[in-house]
Amino acid sequence: MTKKRILLVATGGTIASKEEGNGLSPALSGEELTRYVPEMADLATLDVKQAMNIDSTNMRPSDWLRVARTITESYDDYDGFVVLHGTDTMAYTAAALSYLIQHSPKPIVLTGSQRPMASAFTDAKLNLYQSVLYATDDDARNVSIAFGGIVIAGTRARKQRTMSFNAFTSVNFPPLAYIRTDRIVRSAPFAHARKAEGSRGHTADRPVVYDKLDPRVFALKLTPGLDSRIFSALAPSYDAVILETFGIGGIPEQGETGPCFQDAIYSWVDSGRIAVMTTQVPEEGLDLGVYEVGRAYANHPGILRGADMTPEAIVAKTMWALGQTRDVAEVEHLFNCEINHDRSPFE
Repeated sequence: MTKKRILLVATGGTIASKEEGNGLSPALSGEELTRYVPEMADLATLDVKQAMNIDSTNMRPSDWLRVARTITESYDDYDGFVVLHGTDTMAYTAAALSYLIQHSPKPIVLTGSQRPMASAFTDAKLNLYQSVLYATDDDARNVSIAFGGIVIAGTRARKQRTMSFNAFTSVNFPPLAYIRTDRIVRSAPFAHARKAEGSRGHTADRPVVYDKLDPRVFALKLTPGLDSRIFSALAPSYDAVILETFGIGGIPEQGETGPCFQDAIYSWVDSGRIAVMTTQVPEEGLDLGVYEVGRAYANHPGILRGADMTPEAIVAKTMWALGQTRDVAEVEHLFNCEINHDRSPFE
């Protein structure tokens, strides 16, 4: 049986890091990392491309585009892709790739580790092996994160723990699968997902690819007493603000000084900018219609609702939508489309 061809796209991160006197920093190349896990040769024929070698703290939207190009330029030559990435911003990159490379019939799997590959007690070897295993699976497709024995849709991942090996959790959506050493166990809703997706007409030889993002997006977390004049301060530098509200969608009527929040937010969107409402509570999502302090924003043009999306997906999706169009209605349409399981269809 012919082994599948998998491209490893190395970007750096903890998995590639060494201690060289000033703290951990990426030092190993993708080729060097593969030598630590020779068992992968039994799974697939592997090639490596080094897109960059950076700490993921330094990952920028321009780097997301670079990783996406590395994949799409080689798309026809491989059966799947594994992106080696630092954990700190992996959820952002996975979300961004979900919007830049949509409906991919081939799997694009991100992984990394909490400890460096060269560490005596690393989680890197198993994560890398299992990611390649998942990338060779006939039913795997689209963008996902495989980490700590769990596979998560690329738009639903969040780094939940800073040190433990089970670093990532799937937010408001079930994991796609679990990996038990070398066996993939799919969650019940996804056991026959490829057949169901094919009936909806989403399968094709190639994905739908985009190559533009607008990085001028700011995530603003509400805190008690926040000055509403923050919106006018942000206006020269940003095209969209993502407002992390209190609870299920609470926004203060008045800050300590300046105009009321409603006036400040309406002025922001009426100038042609975008505001996205979400919640700073990790689970269960937003509903602006529940309380009086949120209902005024429920249907105002230019105010989008993040529903049960993760903050990472909201940031990446807003950048993607604004990268395609400046028309507010079209931005809203793009934002509200469900892509790679990023939002529940209750709105």
